[in-house]
Amino acid sequence: MTPELLLLIADRAGTFVFALSGGVAAVRLRMDLFGVIMLSFLPAVGGGTLRDLLLDQPVFWLEDTVVLAFAAAGGLVAFFAANAVDAWKPLRWADALGLALFAVTGAAKAAELGYGIVIVLVMGTITATFGGLLRDVVANREPLIFKEDIYATAALFGALVYALMAMSPATEALAFAAGGGAAFLLRGAAILFKLSLPKPRP
Repeated sequence: MTPELLLLIADRAGTFVFALSGGVAAVRLRMDLFGVIMLSFLPAVGGGTLRDLLLDQPVFWLEDTVVLAFAAAGGLVAFFAANAVDAWKPLRWADALGLALFAVTGAAKAAELGYGIVIVLVMGTITATFGGLLRDVVANREPLIFKEDIYATAALFGALVYALMAMSPATEALAFAAGGGAAFLLRGAAILFKLSLPKPRP
């Protein structure tokens, strides 16, 4: 499997699950179908859009409109299967999976363009978190990135693991798996065990 195909698959999967998280949030706010679809687009394409603008690259969904279909599909699944989706309470877990996938795809794009490790980490983190920030702001709720300590940290950790693996003799597939797995496991552990970073005393 080529690195380009891996990047494409991870990007499609991340788009769908992030769109699902946006769609679920919209359904919980009792939005109509249009509102659900629109809110599903924000986490699905927001982070990648900012990444491409900062990297002075063509915005990915302008050239690859198929990604918009995946975003719309996530919103439609949330809208038409709201009861089943909500019964599984998937929002945090769908968000965690999208976070992990987008962290490595954002990092991989910056690395592919020849940027150093600092920019690779920043772009991985931005790609994974900015869309969710937009989703929460538009939904008029406290942004998850500010509410959950180990959120952007998990994206940063996943991007770091990917970058280190990519610089080693490991294959691109292994770097993707390791980076995405590291981000997802750290975020999942934070959800399950209510982990957080140290805070200053009052």
